[in-house]
Amino acid sequence: MIEIFPEEQNLPAFCPAPPVEDQRDYLVGGQLHVWDGPLQEVFSPLPVRRGNQLRPRLLGRVPRLDLAAALDALAAARAAFDEGRGPWPTLGIAARRQVLQALRAGLAERRGDIVPLLVWEVGKSLAEAEGEFERTLNYFDETLADLERRRGEDAVPVTAEGIAARRGRAPRGVVLCLGPFNYPLNEAFATLLPALAMGNTVLLKPPKIGVLLFRPLLGLFRELLPPGVVNVIYGEGEELLEPLMATGRIDVLAFIGSGAVAERLVRAHPRPLRLTPVLGLGAKNAAVVLPGADLERAVRECLLGSLAFNGQRCTALKILFVHESLRDAFLDQFLAALGRIRQGMPWDKGVWITPLAEPERPGYLRALLDDALAQGARILNPGGGSALGSFFRPALVAPVTPAMRLFHEEQFGPLVPVVPFADFATIDQFLRDSDYAQQISLFGRDEAALAPLIDSLVNRVARVNLNCKCQRGPDCLPFTGRKDSAVGTLAVREALDAFSHPALVAMRDGREDRALLKSLSTSGRSTFLAPEAEG
Repeated sequence: MIEIFPEEQNLPAFCPAPPVEDQRDYLVGGQLHVWDGPLQEVFSPLPVRRGNQLRPRLLGRVPRLDLAAALDALAAARAAFDEGRGPWPTLGIAARRQVLQALRAGLAERRGDIVPLLVWEVGKSLAEAEGEFERTLNYFDETLADLERRRGEDAVPVTAEGIAARRGRAPRGVVLCLGPFNYPLNEAFATLLPALAMGNTVLLKPPKIGVLLFRPLLGLFRELLPPGVVNVIYGEGEELLEPLMATGRIDVLAFIGSGAVAERLVRAHPRPLRLTPVLGLGAKNAAVVLPGADLERAVRECLLGSLAFNGQRCTALKILFVHESLRDAFLDQFLAALGRIRQGMPWDKGVWITPLAEPERPGYLRALLDDALAQGARILNPGGGSALGSFFRPALVAPVTPAMRLFHEEQFGPLVPVVPFADFATIDQFLRDSDYAQQISLFGRDEAALAPLIDSLVNRVARVNLNCKCQRGPDCLPFTGRKDSAVGTLAVREALDAFSHPALVAMRDGREDRALLKSLSTSGRSTFLAPEAEG
């Protein structure tokens, strides 16, 4: 297996590793501050090989800020918001949209810096890294389009019961943005962009893995946004985040990651009724292969859903329920398809399975696997579950039962548990007991069987996928979950609403008052009342 890793002298020229640099700058109050304290080392999950020895590759070092520096950043964000009176929250939706268009253009120009960092720091395949970058640009485009739509809608007065009003949205305040390692660019902008679009100010802490790619953005934020609107800090989350929340000066917690961490952060806030949580958390999404399903299609979608990017997606299929009548045929076809997927370095063409970004993940996966094997499960594919360093070969595991940890825990890696079932009561009990309720995939063609399942499942999970894998996109569709899977909704329109309050200006619907409203709307003196006059 050691041959999977590249010789040091044979690294690809088309996806170069970043030069090792000590980053000491961070962004607070519109200024790039220089940190003279300790730094954190950032290593690639892609070690290089010298003979039969693997050597960790250092990618760079970033500031390990102390709490005083983080509190300064929070103070800068609060000052920039200024109780809603700051230049950014009062700028108006059309003018903010123009700034965000420039931000999108600046991001696009930094593709050559960011994509290789996604490969080297996160272990994404080159195709996945390029896809994440493109999706982030597309998210900008869809958000900007929705902002334009809102301008038109908000310009239309509403009259009812003798009252005339103009509606709109107002920012919530200071947003703490915390994204995950698996999609560090896209998920950061999934909360950062709508927060900015609606006039909030932001305190952004990049994830520990995927941290280097934010350095090319610091100057962009500084150049385009008023001082203090975006503040970027670095350091240990355990040292900084709960004390920041304990100040009570965070208005919105935008967090994508572990439910346990989210719960600690929310509990740290002294005034939880004043906190708006926007949380994307864990999932144990199931696929259910029903009698009569198109087996070839089910296998293709389940393979892609469970193993694309090592299964390191909250929307990945993490457990497969296969009807007993199809079990043998499904497993045979899945094994054949599994044998054809490519495993290797991220720059290898068509690769799915790459080294895992989290150093502790292979050990955790092995513990889940050992527990399942001790209770009667088997690894069905040759070499499945073997590991070397950060590389972990995918394993198809069956039969998996409720007695096993793998049945319940979100593996977030290339383990594929298969549960044979005789009737839907097995899946019903799984859904009942699970802490998660994000999505489910149903594979079948019998309308009489599918219809009642769909009608029940839409009340238990956030999305039912029919004959296709679970997934987040397209971003025009709501993305959320129930139980411990999510709080709030992340999609273009819903995210803009999540980071804002409904707001309106109302008056008596008399002739004099209508004239005043019209004058305020056309003069441009009020950005809230005259969004159509901006730009």
